[in-house]
Amino acid sequence: MGKIKVEHNCGGIEGLHIIEPTVFGDNRGYFMETYNYNDFAAEGIDCQFVQDNQSASRKGVLRGLHFQINFPQDKLVRVIKGEVFDVAVDLRDGSETYGKWFGVRLSEENKKQFFIPKNFAHGFLVLSDYAEFCYKVTDFYHPNDEGGLMWNDPEIGVDWPMPEGMTAEDLILSDKDQVNDSYDAFLRKKGMR
Repeated sequence: MGKIKVEHNCGGIEGLHIIEPTVFGDNRGYFMETYNYNDFAAEGIDCQFVQDNQSASRKGVLRGLHFQINFPQDKLVRVIKGEVFDVAVDLRDGSETYGKWFGVRLSEENKKQFFIPKNFAHGFLVLSDYAEFCYKVTDFYHPNDEGGLMWNDPEIGVDWPMPEGMTAEDLILSDKDQVNDSYDAFLRKKGMR
């Protein structure tokens, strides 16, 4: 019943996909399938999700850029309230697009989902007054397995759209996200520089 429309390899980065579900609406509201294994597998997104997560954040909150070190996760992310700018950075060893990023606006209005494969850094910035963010992952949470990159690293160069009435200095980050590694430090730790 569901059928989805998929934009493959977003931003020229293999494995990143934007998914648009079919929405059935009438005077009562709407219905849509947010996930159907058969539809996703038919589009080449064939993985087993084991955990669903949800967060709520206010305008100007930036979470990221996070990645898992030893237990990487595929992620399927979406917004059920408000709007965010969602970003993925390729950290796959041997990838032709290593260190490249792609971003997409996800909102309750556009109902888009973003599939991010294993070994990407991920983050999002809340553009609306409030946002609720949901995501499925293919591995369980493992404490002390999270790494991070600076959200504003100039070498990565994510072009974050600022929420209305805010500047980069107004953004709200966790204590941990304020001290994430630079891209250069990350590469040095991996012995790539």
